[in-house]
Amino acid sequence: MRNLFEAATVEKVKQRMGELRPDSPHLWGTMCVAQALAHCSLGLELADGKRRPPRMFLGRLIGGMVKKKAFGNDEPMRRNSPTNIAVEDQREFEAERERLYALIDKFAAAGPDGCTAHPHSFFGKLTPEEWAELMYKHLDHHLRQFGA
Repeated sequence: MRNLFEAATVEKVKQRMGELRPDSPHLWGTMCVAQALAHCSLGLELADGKRRPPRMFLGRLIGGMVKKKAFGNDEPMRRNSPTNIAVEDQREFEAERERLYALIDKFAAAGPDGCTAHPHSFFGKLTPEEWAELMYKHLDHHLRQFGA
């Protein structure tokens, strides 16, 4: 399973991010590329504990079952997967890309000790390895959304 603790995976993700352009069309979803980059940054802030949202009711009901299917494999996230961290305001593409590059580097450099013990709002408690896998899958999902 690919994850953001692997240097080669981090470099590949950053290379794919470099292929994005401000006008890259989305293949699904409603966010433009700058909004998706900002959204991915918010996801990394969940993993490092900067953002600590409460558990979602639906996550408490089915999060554990979905977690068993979502983790431990290289299956990509499904198109139009639901989110609770949508970005709807306008964002500046290059600023968001640079912010995301920095957050990826920070996450990878911190390693397992940099991951929060706060539960994910949907999946619940995650190990550092699960956070690293989820962050890769999330980035991959949005890179594929824009053809990168």
